[in-house]
Amino acid sequence: MKRLTRGTRLVVASHNKGKVWEINQLLKPYGLNAVSAGDLGLSEPEETEATFEGNAKLKAVAAASGSGLPSLADDSGLEVECLGGAPGIYSARWAGPAKDFGLAMQKVAEEITARRGWSAEPNAPGPRANFISVLCLAWPTGETQIFEGKVFGHLVWPARGGNGFGYDPMFVPDGDTRTYGEMEPPEKYAGSHRTRAFAAFKHDCLDHIEAAPRPTKIAGRDLPALTAAAASLSTREELAQFIMRLRADLHANRHAWNSATLDDYFAALQGYLGDMPDADDPKWRMMAKSLLAASMYER
Repeated sequence: MKRLTRGTRLVVASHNKGKVWEINQLLKPYGLNAVSAGDLGLSEPEETEATFEGNAKLKAVAAASGSGLPSLADDSGLEVECLGGAPGIYSARWAGPAKDFGLAMQKVAEEITARRGWSAEPNAPGPRANFISVLCLAWPTGETQIFEGKVFGHLVWPARGGNGFGYDPMFVPDGDTRTYGEMEPPEKYAGSHRTRAFAAFKHDCLDHIEAAPRPTKIAGRDLPALTAAAASLSTREELAQFIMRLRADLHANRHAWNSATLDDYFAALQGYLGDMPDADDPKWRMMAKSLLAASMYER
């Protein structure tokens, strides 16, 4: 079985900024030089397989073939027991072309209501569900390796919390009372489905590499994390959480903002909105991207 080595250039086969950022956080301690398929200009193949494993393999093989580099792809989703496992492999598609997971969560809640899946008993847990992540590591030679992780819990509605992305604000993992959307990222990642799949990947492909300790605090602006958050949010609560993070970033890194005064910030925001291309983003996501861009915009 092939193994990766420190310094290996690895393609993360996704255009989803939130997913790419999350996978990169897992890869960083092992010294892998990860780049996204989007950054390389690789197109996303149509997900035509009927399983998570099939779609992960399809994406990883396409990225490895197109780049000549080893590629790591993830296919993940939410499986709701009373919906027969739906949305399953169609989890992203339920969010529509704009990847609006506010709408996707609403659709899941309505489907559960239509099937009488919500309990009428006060304080009773919601319908059972699980997140699943399947990772596929593909090599340019065509060789592939598969790794799977799951986390079980129940759903709540209305959704709660502004952290995470996707269906996180409506999923409560077993053993906790908070949704993933109410947890700080390190708490979620400690036992998430993607972390569990990554643990299997690490065991087979990375255990020979000594992991570097994670920094307790990132020096300067963590623009990749802010950019990933702005590109992934879909709800008003997630936007409020993002604005809180942006304010904290201003207090910690005011010297690194191109528009640290209110007047400069408004001028930069006006300039960015005048220059920005047309987009089909949900309104909260468009606002978050604009607020972040104004902090970096050069007039």
